[in-house]
Amino acid sequence: MPALARQLSGLGGCTRPIRLTGQRTEHHIDRSTGEIGNVLRHLDSAELPAGHLLTRCNNRRATRCRACAETYRRDTYHLITAGLRGGKNVPEHVASHPRVFATFTAPSFGPVHNRPTTRPACRCGIRHDQADEQLGTPLHPDVYDYEAAVLWNAHAGALWRRFTIHLRREIAKRAGLTQRAFPHHARVSFAKVAEYQKRGAVHFHAVIRLDGPGDDHTSPPAWATPDLLTDAVRAAAATAGVPGPVIDGRAHTFTFGPQLDVRTIRSAAFDSGTELTDQAVAAYIAKYATKGAETATGTLDRPLRFLAELAPLGLTDHARRLIRTAWTLGARRDLEHLRLRAWAHMLGFRGHFSTKSRRYSTTLTALRDARTDWRRTQNGEPHHPEETTLVLAHWAYAGSGLAPAEAWLSATLAPASAEGTSRSPSSEGGR
Repeated sequence: MPALARQLSGLGGCTRPIRLTGQRTEHHIDRSTGEIGNVLRHLDSAELPAGHLLTRCNNRRATRCRACAETYRRDTYHLITAGLRGGKNVPEHVASHPRVFATFTAPSFGPVHNRPTTRPACRCGIRHDQADEQLGTPLHPDVYDYEAAVLWNAHAGALWRRFTIHLRREIAKRAGLTQRAFPHHARVSFAKVAEYQKRGAVHFHAVIRLDGPGDDHTSPPAWATPDLLTDAVRAAAATAGVPGPVIDGRAHTFTFGPQLDVRTIRSAAFDSGTELTDQAVAAYIAKYATKGAETATGTLDRPLRFLAELAPLGLTDHARRLIRTAWTLGARRDLEHLRLRAWAHMLGFRGHFSTKSRRYSTTLTALRDARTDWRRTQNGEPHHPEETTLVLAHWAYAGSGLAPAEAWLSATLAPASAEGTSRSPSSEGGR
């Protein structure tokens, strides 16, 4: 039992670990002769208390694994923070660069039940509670444009890429530069996450920063101001567009909706007058990194194999129609590249939920590697120079999840695991 508890505690509370069978052997290599020497370490899954090697599932969805999703959220928080105030190999002077926090929404596909700020009640005449299941559902489902809603989600990633191209053009125009000369004077860096609105449409939250030229986070030129960046973001969002497919004689073109919110970071224009600080932005963005369509619209958090799987599920009519529309469109040969059936549970959106430009800050991989090295040090595991160690490993998938007894024991260890995680470098924000 103690040995099994130690193995489970290494999962950090993961409830759906991957079970692997196989072995791993580390050999010492003589640097002078290249000969393979003594065995340094050997691990056989059959000798482990659980009978398998257990590794974290690393699922970002809180509905699938809360512990792994929390780790993902914290990593996203520190990734965003490093690009706002420095750290993680990013210089601290980035905090003085022009930075804005922008939210990009989808256009309207038909009126929906909402909580308006300019009227006392919804168009239906009712003032909905925040938890009202009607929020986000169409006022007139029969005329709601489900086809355009699904296709917009499917093209949202391409629309963002088009926006970033237009943004560089708009900044260059305001600086009196040609597009060719712009990279020699400044660089645009960003990090964004995708969020589902109640109606099932994706929108983006993004931190956008102006840097100097090159790859070492130099200071931007004097003409680079928050006002210039804000104006360029608004212009680029208004002009960016992506041509879509022609379906039954109807041509689609996808643009952002008119509800664009752009705010300078460290301004008093966020959350009812509260200062828009680095921490507030990072926390606001990170909380959406672990959510998907299932959180906002009550749809699925896993792919569908057959449409008949929807029958016994307690989905809303709105979610069912969005999924059915994606499934139906996915059968068209001219839309095969969108893989709508594979992403029907995501209502057509198949992009990454968190993305960033290459030089915005550190990477999730770097944060995971730092955490792994920290845990090895805490466990007293020896470190051998890579050039003097030969690793031979073979692992095969044996299943996922925990046995009932393992799940019970893991649950009793959860508080200790959470305490240990809170002291790791990733969660402390160490630089």
